[in-house]
Amino acid sequence: MKAVRVVGYHEPLQMDDVPAPEVTGPHDVIVRIGGAGVCRTDLHILEGQWAEKSGVTLPYTIGHENAGWVHAVGSAVTNVAEGDKVILHPLITCGLCRACRFGDDVHCENNAFPGISTDGGYAEYLKTSARSVVRIDDTLEPADVAALADAGLTAYHAVAKAARRLRAGDRCVLIGAGGLGHIGIQVMAALSPAEIVVVDRNPDAVKLAVSIGAHHGVVADGGQVEEVLELTGGNGAEQVIDFVGEGGSTAEGIRMTRRAGDYHIVGYGEDIVVPTIDLISTEINIVGNLVGSYNDLVELMALAARQKVTLHTAKYSLDDFQSALDDLDAGRVRGRAILVP
Repeated sequence: MKAVRVVGYHEPLQMDDVPAPEVTGPHDVIVRIGGAGVCRTDLHILEGQWAEKSGVTLPYTIGHENAGWVHAVGSAVTNVAEGDKVILHPLITCGLCRACRFGDDVHCENNAFPGISTDGGYAEYLKTSARSVVRIDDTLEPADVAALADAGLTAYHAVAKAARRLRAGDRCVLIGAGGLGHIGIQVMAALSPAEIVVVDRNPDAVKLAVSIGAHHGVVADGGQVEEVLELTGGNGAEQVIDFVGEGGSTAEGIRMTRRAGDYHIVGYGEDIVVPTIDLISTEINIVGNLVGSYNDLVELMALAARQKVTLHTAKYSLDDFQSALDDLDAGRVRGRAILVP
C-alpha cells in the first residue's frame, strides 16, 4: 500500500510502498482510511520536537487524525464489523491500567499512539484496536470528520471542562479560531449558555468565529487584552481557553482571566511565566489539556451527527501530501486539511 513516511527529521516526507497491516491479535481492527487530518503536530514531528518523547524508530508512517471503514477484525471484536464507518480514538489503549479503569484512557500507562509512536494514517490502511474505534452516524463521511479524532477531540475535552464551570451570564474567551478553535467555538455554543468571545489575529478567522456561534469577535492587533476586559466589565472572563499557546498568547490569556477563573492551555510552543504571588492573590487556575478520552469522542460524534459541530476542511489527495503540509505551515488552510487516499 501507499504510505507517507518520516525518513529523517528536518527532511521531507517520502511516499513509499509498504506492506499493508494484517490482523495478528484477537482485538485488532484494520481500517481502510477515508480521511487523515493534517495537524500542526505533524510539522513539529518533522522538526524533531517529538523524537525523544515518542521514541519512535524511523522510518514510520505519520498521521494521527483518522477515519474510514472497517476492513478486517480480529476474532474477539464484537463492537464493529467489516464495512462499518468509524473514527479512531488517537490512542491504542490497554483497558487494564488505573487510568483506563477510570475512563481516563488518554493517560493509559501502556498506550501506543499511531502517527506519533507507531504507524499512522497517512496511508491506505491502518491497524488499531477494538477499544479505539467509534462507529459514526450514517449521515457522516470519514473525510468530513477525520480531524475530529484529534483536533476535535482536543477542543471538546478542553471546552467540556470549561463548560462545566460556566453559568448563564458568564463569559468564556477562546484564543484562536483556527483548526482547533473553530471546533471549540461550536462545542461551547452547544454545551454552555455563556457569552462567547473569540480572539484571533486573522480577521477572516474572526468572521468565521462569529458565523458559527461566537457572540463577539476580537482581532488581535495589539489591543486585544483591553478589548476583552472592556467586554467583560473590566473583570476578565470566568473561563479562558488558549488554542494558540505561543506568540505571547499565554501572558495575554492570563490577563484576560477573571479572579478565581480558569485559564486552559491547549496550544503549545512557549513557556507560561507568571509570578506565584499573582496566582495566589487572584486564585487563578492554570489547567492543562491533552487530547481527550474515548467517551469524549463518542460525545463529540453525537454532536456532529446532530450537526451541532461541523468541521471546515480543505481536502487533498494522499499523493499531494506536501501541498497540504506547505499550506498548513503558511497559514493558508481555513479549518483543517484532510488527506484522502
